Amino acid sequence: MLIGILQTGISPEPLRNTFGDYPDMFARLLAGHGLSFKSYHVEAMEFPDTVHDCDGWLITGSRHGVYEDLPFIAPLEEFIRKAYGEHVPMVGICFGHQIIAQAMGGKVEKFARGWAVGPQDYDFGGRHLRMNAWHQDQVTRKPDQAEIIGSNAFCQNAALLYDDHALTIQAHPEFATDFIDGLMRTRGKGVVPDSVMSEARHHFGESISSSEVAEQIADFFNKSRN
Repeated sequence: MLIGILQTGISPEPLRNTFGDYPDMFARLLAGHGLSFKSYHVEAMEFPDTVHDCDGWLITGSRHGVYEDLPFIAPLEEFIRKAYGEHVPMVGICFGHQIIAQAMGGKVEKFARGWAVGPQDYDFGGRHLRMNAWHQDQVTRKPDQAEIIGSNAFCQNAALLYDDHALTIQAHPEFATDFIDGLMRTRGKGVVPDSVMSEARHHFGESISSSEVAEQIADFFNKSRN
């Protein structure tokens, strides 16, 4: 199954030699699940010709806000609505989670309680999953079509399911803890409160549920659809 990765940002240059760019991280996360990948740098206005160029789509994270007036936002929202209408499966992570929600009528904004950084615990219908987070923006009102499947006290709409059309997650299953540490050093200073980054470092030794989330994403892509 060919998955098109819609890249909406780039990883910090000082970290790229070690960790690669965002499409590389997703390829590693989802390796061994029968998926292949093709990347489109939509932030630079490189879009697929049609929603059927790949069998499914994965929208990455970004340092941008989905509510910003940027050239790629409106065409990406239109692409999302077209893929949704034609039942081409989509997965959205962080910015991807937010842009799908916004495109489908939800609301995204800077969260009044601030940032979530580093290992965070989520309740997926009674199943405990821990993922690394890096966000201040949140989906504060989900679209009517979306069902909440993952949540915690800080982020109510942490994971959303749109029937078999889209699966979206606010946290970053593709981010290794070492990469979060690198984000703190390259992008965090003066942006994320020091107290939030300090608290995150206290949890760096905790295991992350990356393999479990990867299996959930792969199962969503691979499921039979009419």
